[in-house]
Amino acid sequence: MAFALSSIRLESSAFSAHDAIPKTYTGEGSDLSPALSWHDAPEGTKAYAVICHDPDAPLVQNGSYGFAHWLLYNLPGSTTSLAENTGEGTRGKNDFGNLGYGGPMPPEGHGQHHYYFWILALDKPTDLPEGLDLPELLKQVEPYLLGMNRLVGTYRRG
Repeated sequence: MAFALSSIRLESSAFSAHDAIPKTYTGEGSDLSPALSWHDAPEGTKAYAVICHDPDAPLVQNGSYGFAHWLLYNLPGSTTSLAENTGEGTRGKNDFGNLGYGGPMPPEGHGQHHYYFWILALDKPTDLPEGLDLPELLKQVEPYLLGMNRLVGTYRRG
C-alpha cells in the first residue's frame, strides 16, 4: 500500500492541530515527548509506529528535505496512547544522532517550523531492532501499512 492518509485520528493533550507546541516539548525546554492518543484505526491493525518530522528544516539528506525528531516503533496493536516522555516501544535514531525523542529547535532566526507527528497503523506486529533511521524504518514498515495520519504542531525558536 502506498503512503496515504486514512481514518485513524491522532491527538495530543499538549497541543491542538496547527497550534504552537509548548516549550516543555522542545529542545529549548525539557525536551519531553508529548502525550499522544489515537482512535479509529483501520480494521486489522496489529502494530503502530510513530514519527515526528520537520519538513521545514533546511537540511537535505537521504534525498529529501527535513529533519526526523522522533522514531518509535514495535508498538502493539492494543496501544492507543503514549504518555508524556513515554518509555514504550523501540526507539529509532533521530537526525540529532540520538535514540528517542529530540524536540523542536529550529535554527535561530529561521521562523516558525511545522512538526508532523505521524501515526502509522500496520497489519503485522513488528520486532525491529533499536536504532533504525527514518529511511530504514519506512522501508521496513511500508509493506505492512494499513493507514496513517498526522497531527501538525508549530514552533518558533524563542
